[in-house]
Amino acid sequence: MRKKIVAGNWKMNKNLSEGLSLIESIKAGLANGQGAGVEVIVAPSYVTLTEAVKAAAGSAVKISAQNCHQEENGAYTGEISTGMIQAIGVEYVIIGHSERRQYFNESSASIAKKINASLAKGLKPIYCNGEVKEEREAGKHFEVVQRQMNDELFHLSAEEVKKVVIAYEPVWAIGTGLTASPDQAQEIHAFIRKLLSDKYSAAVAEEISILYGGSCKPDNAVEIFGKKDVDGGLIGGAALKAEDFLALVTSF
Repeated sequence: MRKKIVAGNWKMNKNLSEGLSLIESIKAGLANGQGAGVEVIVAPSYVTLTEAVKAAAGSAVKISAQNCHQEENGAYTGEISTGMIQAIGVEYVIIGHSERRQYFNESSASIAKKINASLAKGLKPIYCNGEVKEEREAGKHFEVVQRQMNDELFHLSAEEVKKVVIAYEPVWAIGTGLTASPDQAQEIHAFIRKLLSDKYSAAVAEEISILYGGSCKPDNAVEIFGKKDVDGGLIGGAALKAEDFLALVTSF
């Protein structure tokens, strides 16, 4: 059965003390019974990860890294390997985020290798895909998502792909004030699940959580999360305030 998931990507926000304070506030809300049955994940910056794992220990909060390198070690100044992430107790890692693709020129080949490296270390990838505004306006969003999945994900076996969480990002709706309508979200999520079903099987497709990653907020989450093929969200701005994040966790 698919997990309901709300994952907060803090991006380049929150220093160590701010991040730990936010985790404590989220923990307090969850301890009061909010979000029962929902997998709650936060993705701090690298410098906060070690202490975040300690702060979340014994709670319902899971910790994710925001990125990783595809090689296990070597002369890659400034990079962090999956082995380093796994060794401190992190469970998830975000791979292929639209900002990594846009600002750091990540290729489909490197994204596929990062997924492989993550799975090899027992990490759970949160794999991101989605189209930019020009591609959506040209009606190429299905084509773009299908190409990304073919090039980056579909080399995996059925058992491997079941360990991946997919986050669909309408890039045109991130930080722009625009949001895909609930029906638009459902349409592309259903398309992604159909691709998984065609590649593997309907049973495999029904085990994979697909998250919506485009400006999801407390005032639109209930309707978006209520759609059949939307299993939660990969949250940006609304993940930086405990009140907003907890409101999303309780939006199912």
